[in-house]
Amino acid sequence: MFRKVLIANRGEIAVRIIRALREMGIMSVAVYSEADRDSLHTMLADEAVCIGPAPAIKSYLDMERILSAAITTGAEAIHPGFGFLSENEKFARLCSEVGIKFIGPKSETIAKLGDKSEARITMQKANIPVIPGTDGSVKEVGEALSLAKAIGFPVMIKAALGGGGKGMRISRGENDFVENFMTAKAEALKGFSDDSMYIEKYIERPRHIEFQIMADSHGNVIHLGERDCSIQRRHQKVLEEAPSVFLDEELRVKMGMAAVNAARAAGYENAGTIEFLVDKNKNFYFMEMNTRIQVEHPVTEMITGMDLIKEQIKVAAGEKLSITQKDVRIEGHSIECRINAENPEKNFAPSPGRITSMHLPGGNGVRVDTHIYDDYTVSPFYDSMLLKLIVHGKSRQEAIAKMRSALGEIVIEGVDTNIDFNYEIINNPYFIEADIDTSFIEKQFKMQ
Repeated sequence: MFRKVLIANRGEIAVRIIRALREMGIMSVAVYSEADRDSLHTMLADEAVCIGPAPAIKSYLDMERILSAAITTGAEAIHPGFGFLSENEKFARLCSEVGIKFIGPKSETIAKLGDKSEARITMQKANIPVIPGTDGSVKEVGEALSLAKAIGFPVMIKAALGGGGKGMRISRGENDFVENFMTAKAEALKGFSDDSMYIEKYIERPRHIEFQIMADSHGNVIHLGERDCSIQRRHQKVLEEAPSVFLDEELRVKMGMAAVNAARAAGYENAGTIEFLVDKNKNFYFMEMNTRIQVEHPVTEMITGMDLIKEQIKVAAGEKLSITQKDVRIEGHSIECRINAENPEKNFAPSPGRITSMHLPGGNGVRVDTHIYDDYTVSPFYDSMLLKLIVHGKSRQEAIAKMRSALGEIVIEGVDTNIDFNYEIINNPYFIEADIDTSFIEKQFKMQ
């Protein structure tokens, strides 16, 4: 087992990893930018190293500085968390080259699955259903339009690399295709330094359902059930829950097997997520694979009782998975709300500033993952997420009731938040009846 691990991240996920390391008796090294000097993760870690100024490109995305911090402190492994360098194959490769274990899949696996067109080909070879679309990436608008016509409108235009809803546009016909393609292409270049695109059939009113998988270096692969991530705004998740009430047991088994087969086909190791779209007729299609721990991993932990961060670390250290597929037990229902410093009434504009007062909820089945505290200053340089509020109940009804209570109890003053927005979602009659899809927010809140 590792003696010391560096966390190449910030915010609540850095705090989450530090706590897991502490419980395992492993020393932790935090890295921080000048803007995060007073962040909670720097105070909780055994060691903390400043790696540069506030802009992420000069700190949390600076591979050389992070690796230098790891070497200087004697860290044997690096946990990338999510975002930043977590799905950067070059960073994973550099870690390996300097003898530091990257807590995640191998660099070649990240490269293969990070390219969406390459991932599609891998899944097709493994007989995993994929959404009809281009087999490879495309850069020229004329070629892209011809391919879109062949697939049939409406189509989804996506960046071949990257994620997080960037470089994505829906085109419903020839009239709007060129504009949407060029806009998505420009976003992809800006966000991922690559403007390769691919085109796929747009599935109307789908559910976004993902399966958490875990794999070790000994050939063992399991799934830990699904998460329903259909509540989204502009292709970015807002609320997640597990399990999905839309899936019957037959479909759950079928999709779980497909997720495991997908991971095996990719030669996958460590934690990962297979994302599917499920249409109204319960046909499912592979969408992409995230080669990292997910923001929403706590809902899976709540229904399975497994600590996914600890399992990641054990697997990276060469240990076998602690459980087999038949040992996985799904109990109760869990919901997660992402609480962000943003103003929903101003098109969700970020709201940096100083938190003047706060109160966080508690009680049986209530979990808060956060890095904020009284007098904490929310930086304008990074993601606006303040905390994740997670609840667990014996049933979906009980989980909704707990989330309603917890959201009603939260107080965060000094910055604008989306607490009330989440409260409206939880109390929406369509959400309560689980009559949801990826267009839920757009329709119920009249948003574009």
